[in-house]
Amino acid sequence: MPYRYLPEIAIADVAFEAWADSMEELFAAAADATMNVMVGDPGTIAWLKTRMIHAEESEVDMLLLQLLQELIFFKDAERLLLRVKRLDVRQRGGLYVLEAELGGEEIDPARHDLVVDVKAVTLHRFRVEQTPSGWEATVILDI
Repeated sequence: MPYRYLPEIAIADVAFEAWADSMEELFAAAADATMNVMVGDPGTIAWLKTRMIHAEESEVDMLLLQLLQELIFFKDAERLLLRVKRLDVRQRGGLYVLEAELGGEEIDPARHDLVVDVKAVTLHRFRVEQTPSGWEATVILDI
């Protein structure tokens, strides 16, 4: 599990730290951490529906923010629990460009151990950075 929760950072929210060798792996780990806050076992989410995401940002941290906000949007707007199936991040013309394929299914309380409802990703202490050992992110979710 390339993420861990940080109970000492947020009392009424959920904070986590994610890490990976590549930016794509970091984004996928952060997406899994976000989904794991909402669903006790993300492995119970079947790959029945697909959604595509395209995003462009001048800063890599805002690109991760967009990805996580899209997961929350689809949960709220379409009742979909989604996980990353495929993800590509590249730089083009001074922008970071994200292309992602998300897969999942509609919320089913009989099958999904629903934990808490994530409302948004906050900017408080939000960070994404490249380190000598890879990529790291800190995220606080408003619940």
